[in-house]
Amino acid sequence: MFGRGDNFSSGLDLMDVLPALHHARYCRAVRIVFETDEANTTTEAIQRWCESAGHELSTTGVPLEWPEAGRGVGESVASGDADAGVVCCWTGTGVSMAANKIPGARAALCVDAETARGARKWNDANVLAISLRLTTPTVAEEILAAFFGTTADESESDVVARVESEPS
Repeated sequence: MFGRGDNFSSGLDLMDVLPALHHARYCRAVRIVFETDEANTTTEAIQRWCESAGHELSTTGVPLEWPEAGRGVGESVASGDADAGVVCCWTGTGVSMAANKIPGARAALCVDAETARGARKWNDANVLAISLRLTTPTVAEEILAAFFGTTADESESDVVARVESEPS
């Protein structure tokens, strides 16, 4: 039985490859746009996880102010240039508010894997907002795996469509 610290003949630690193996089993590769208003170990882990899971990741590569980061990700997803988005700021609130101003973007601020899973399943969220204050790299990876490993519940599509409709 392998455990933490056990090495394969290639020298890889099992714990380094398990997230990608889990992801490959449950997720399809998607085009993800990623932006943040600051770079840190969590944003590095997010980018690393997306790439190691086989997703196509696009980003400006430089921190943007949170309104531009959120708006830019929302626009990319709503236009179809990306299948999904991940956006970060200190609280996660600002970028989610900015993304949600874009028709067709459904951003969810998620602080744990279960919230991310529910946001995809019941709300068909297409933009994942993450707080850089609260989220460790490990928790970010768990959130990403849950978000991208969950599909929308088709029975909720009429409910989700009401988000986009004009109030009567």
